[in-house]
Amino acid sequence: MAVLAPLLALIYSVPGICRWLAQPYYPLSLLLSAAFLLVRKVPPLCQGLPSQREDGNPCDFDWIWRPEGKAFMHQYLLHYGWGSSEGQPRVTVDQHVGNIFMFSKVANVILFFRLDIRMGLLYLTLCIVFLMTCKPPLYLGPEYIKYFSDKTIDEELARDKRVTWIVEFFANWSNECQSFAPIYADLSLKYNCSGLNFGKVDVGRYPEVSTRYKVSTSPLTKQLPTLILFQGGKEVMRRPQIDKKGRAVSWTFSEENVIREFNLNELYQRAKKVSKQSDETPEESPEQPAVTELPNGESKKDK
Repeated sequence: MAVLAPLLALIYSVPGICRWLAQPYYPLSLLLSAAFLLVRKVPPLCQGLPSQREDGNPCDFDWIWRPEGKAFMHQYLLHYGWGSSEGQPRVTVDQHVGNIFMFSKVANVILFFRLDIRMGLLYLTLCIVFLMTCKPPLYLGPEYIKYFSDKTIDEELARDKRVTWIVEFFANWSNECQSFAPIYADLSLKYNCSGLNFGKVDVGRYPEVSTRYKVSTSPLTKQLPTLILFQGGKEVMRRPQIDKKGRAVSWTFSEENVIREFNLNELYQRAKKVSKQSDETPEESPEQPAVTELPNGESKKDK
């Protein structure tokens, strides 16, 4: 059974892996992540490379296996949630893959610069070109989300004050937004009802919305994505919070965090009760004009 469970999990994940490999983003990211390994270990490429090993072998690693190299990798792995720290929220497979790619590219930049500054500059240039031209594939799965424009968001939030809205401010160029997309879609499938709605607005496409709701689109502020809870048409809370310098306070966009911070279970139950009460309230029928019969059988209305 101990062998069967991982095997079944691997078989179950094969379609997802095939979908990943069918997108240019993932194979290219994998190639860039393994670039230093390929250059250092493949004999035709590694011949003639400088080496700091005692035996002078150019086709083997040196600094990365030293204590300082191991300490660097350990700290970086802990920072991205692969350590054994307790209470850390779970992240999705897409987020794990994205973190692995990010760590690998940063490590490759450092290793290439230590090997040869020219190779470091070349690899850094390739990474910049890749980031500018190749984006993670957009999420196209099921969801109960209304997409706003700069003209519809204010109108929709003010339409019915009894409806609670959770709105994501995102940009298609943001990797963090792309990683959060399936999580947000799954939350909308679980919690959407007539009294609790989910919305999204692309602040990369509608920059005036980002100004109006004070969501910075600069990558340096790390405010994307931003989730804002609206009740009665007014903002109640947002995540991530913003410090005095205008930078986002570190916050993990996991399903557990969103449910806990926004108290989705209670909001959902309350919204269902409100919508049920509004459905049970009978509609008032328009008053009919009074009719008074006259002795001859006619009425005042007939008159």
